[in-house]
Amino acid sequence: MVQQRSILKFNIFTFLKYLFLMFILLVIIIPILHVFSVSLSSNIKIMNNEVTIYPKEINFNAYKFVLTDKNVLNAYKNTFIYVIVGTLLSLSVTTAGAYSLSKKRLFFQKGWMIVIIITMFFSGGMIPAFLNVKKLGLYDTMWAVVLPSLVSSWNLIVMKSFFVAFPEEIEESGKIDGLNDLGVFYYLVLPVSKASLSSIGLFYAVGLWNSYFTPFLYLESKARFPLQIVLRSMLVSGTSLNAITLSGGDTAMVPETLKYATVMVSIIPIMAVYPFIQKYFVKGVMVGSIKG
Repeated sequence: MVQQRSILKFNIFTFLKYLFLMFILLVIIIPILHVFSVSLSSNIKIMNNEVTIYPKEINFNAYKFVLTDKNVLNAYKNTFIYVIVGTLLSLSVTTAGAYSLSKKRLFFQKGWMIVIIITMFFSGGMIPAFLNVKKLGLYDTMWAVVLPSLVSSWNLIVMKSFFVAFPEEIEESGKIDGLNDLGVFYYLVLPVSKASLSSIGLFYAVGLWNSYFTPFLYLESKARFPLQIVLRSMLVSGTSLNAITLSGGDTAMVPETLKYATVMVSIIPIMAVYPFIQKYFVKGVMVGSIKG
């Protein structure tokens, strides 16, 4: 009797849990479907508020406007450059720093950890950071976007937890074979750290892709603006796109259509990449959190 009650409670709890997750899923998916539908619907249906979660009278005029506009294409190129360069640099520095901090023989190891944790709660502020970037000659350059956020303290600690759990016997066997610390790190540790590297790399890539405030603060030339700055200007002013004559000479376009088409164009690349690294992402986060 007691076992049946426990099973019943478990089933009810499981049902409520999945019901809650389904609610969260709908809260996330419905706005995306609405944005996608508006970006593909005709002007009349949009102005009459007839578009909900599926497009009506499908047309691709908004995407033709967006994908042929020089400002958007240039912003796309800048964003990809910032994401690729920034992720590679951030991942390299974070990985090397985390591996060093995972070794107890590191001089002043606990002190370095305290300093890193302090930076998670306190910072110099926006104005000192701006003056520092300008003093170093980074203002209005690609490095002003990449370098100020090069290393995340949280990501560093998570990756350090992964390296702490790495078997010391494997490292010792490498040193017996003549490898130094750098050789052990490159030949033995990194090849089995794909899960952790993928998860932390995804954190950095998504952060750089969605970065708005840092480019807004440190970039002045429109030629260096990333996609998020262009998207923001469109959402604020209605549209920043130039008028483009489509086939048939039709240039009429509802501003919301252009906005939503640009939003979809900005989120599709990250959505397309995530499924390929999802298994590494989940495994890497769990390893870093459980064994730390």
